[in-house]
Amino acid sequence: MIVRILGEGQFELAESEMDSLNELDGRLTTAVQSGNEAVFEQSLAKLLGRVREHGAACSDEFLGESDFVLPAAETTIEEVVALLAEDGLVPG
Repeated sequence: MIVRILGEGQFELAESEMDSLNELDGRLTTAVQSGNEAVFEQSLAKLLGRVREHGAACSDEFLGESDFVLPAAETTIEEVVALLAEDGLVPG
């Protein structure tokens, strides 16, 4: 699967990463819903870190679609509220 981190680029991850990404996304969504800024920042950092660590960066020439898009590391909690879908940032 291809995941885009806004401002960084695209990463190719194995489908086996979905459970971990969904767990981290759940924590992030809970932090956003409760307005807990500290947990939000920590959860976003862990989610993005998981993609960076377990994914392979796609070349700049890669023009394929992303399966989903994650916000940049400096995104605010208010900005993420606008991005959240019914099931969070990560589908599934």
